[in-house]
Amino acid sequence: MIKNFLYSQKVAPYVFVLPFVLVFIIFWIYPLLSSFGMSFQKVTLGQEAHFIGADNYTKLMGDTIFFKAVRNSAVYMLLTLVILIPFPMLFAVLINNKAMWAREFFKSAFFFPALTSVVVAGTIFRLMFGEMEGSLINSILGVFGVEPVKFLKGQTTGFIALVALATWRWMGVNMLYFLSGLKNIPDDYYEAASIDGASAFQRFTRITVPLLKPTTIYVLTISIYAGLAMFIESMMLWNGNNSPKNIGLTIVGYLYRQGIEKNNLGYAAAVGIVLLLITMVINLTQLAFSGMFKKEED
Repeated sequence: MIKNFLYSQKVAPYVFVLPFVLVFIIFWIYPLLSSFGMSFQKVTLGQEAHFIGADNYTKLMGDTIFFKAVRNSAVYMLLTLVILIPFPMLFAVLINNKAMWAREFFKSAFFFPALTSVVVAGTIFRLMFGEMEGSLINSILGVFGVEPVKFLKGQTTGFIALVALATWRWMGVNMLYFLSGLKNIPDDYYEAASIDGASAFQRFTRITVPLLKPTTIYVLTISIYAGLAMFIESMMLWNGNNSPKNIGLTIVGYLYRQGIEKNNLGYAAAVGIVLLLITMVINLTQLAFSGMFKKEED
């Protein structure tokens, strides 16, 4: 009876989708609802939680350090979008070219940094951008007569190091996404365009870019999330969650500071809910402008 029930054509689809539904409810919906409830409470480990209304959100709106963290995350996100979407696309087009030499080698070389632990990568970049004359970047600058720069003690120079780390780690991953998208573009389109006299630039702008739109939107969506949720890279680059004047503090870093370091879980939950809302608003807005919610006409 049970076997017949499970093998029923009506029941089988629900049986297959059940593991995903359970995981989604247990590890996403339940924590989200719990965090939302905690954001209206004063929650401290070892003490009983009690309801305080919207006090956490009211305090958050006047928290200058929180807004500094939001600004840092937003700047980091924008900088990574400017670099990690157009350049991986261009590299993907170059590597996908049949005339390109050692294509498989370059694919592996670009992707290899993503396999490196972020802890190791952050430590290496912290040493590279160190303030001593013997650090790698300052040694290179010294060749051109530039005095040693304290990269990790300035807002602008600190972000240069942070974005350099992100670029090194994720350039190859995004490039592979675009390579996958290029495989879905028929060669016939390029051949027809060449016969019609289209230049390489025209083929890129009139064929490649428009037909890569779904891939570009996907990369843009995950890049927005990754930019706003960045934490470990900053923590490793500054060897902790307390960078000078909070120049490397992110929203997730501030959540960690309030929830783990200061044991203020209710306030940290409010930070997390605000981060979720910011991410959803930005992503839904860009998806709406890109036309992903429009129904295709027959």
